[in-house]
Amino acid sequence: MKYKEIKPTKLYEKVAEAIHEMIRSGQLKPGDKLDSVEQLAENFQVGRSAIREALSALRAMGLVEMKQGEGTYIKEFSSDQIAFPLSTAILMNQNDVENLLEVRKIIEAGTVASASQKRTSENLKAMETALEEMKTANGNEELGERADLDFHLAIAEASQNHLLASLLNHVSGLMQETMKETRRLWLYSGQITTEKLYEEHKHIYEAIFQGDEKVARKAMVQHLENVEGVLSEYYEKTSNKL
Repeated sequence: MKYKEIKPTKLYEKVAEAIHEMIRSGQLKPGDKLDSVEQLAENFQVGRSAIREALSALRAMGLVEMKQGEGTYIKEFSSDQIAFPLSTAILMNQNDVENLLEVRKIIEAGTVASASQKRTSENLKAMETALEEMKTANGNEELGERADLDFHLAIAEASQNHLLASLLNHVSGLMQETMKETRRLWLYSGQITTEKLYEEHKHIYEAIFQGDEKVARKAMVQHLENVEGVLSEYYEKTSNKL
């Protein structure tokens, strides 16, 4: 019979686990200030070094933050935390990028449906501004790309859901970081004309303006499937050259 090895738990790990449980159970709430290192050491009956290591471990987990000259606090939840570091984008391969596009399609289909019902006049104005910039980009790839992204982020804001907006913003950031100039080459090189891109986005906007959730969702999915198709074609061409 094979037995699982029991590893000794270090003192700081026990302290971190105890504080973690206090957060989970609600004894400690977001925004609460922890006792000083000295007080915690006395409360847990351990040395100060164990407390400092425990707090460092909890900070690495994103559960506490240390404010210079003020002390250590339980972190407030932030929608920005739902993210991967953009630096990890360089590790993505073709399959990862395709999965990322699928995630974007799933998120945006729901986001545009919600935006159709919740958009405000300010949200519509932001979309109109992005559309106008897209229309007048006149071959300026960087400007066209920026307007494209602004349009999609304006839709996310129109959902009135900060988590959706944060998720979409991050997914878009990952896509930009992953493809960099390559994205412009396949999306703005004539394979999809700027006029076609503009018309696709205008169709989405009109459905949102009319509050037509069904049409808005369909238009968004169709647009992103077109993008997926161009990306697949790009990968196929570049792989054949290798």
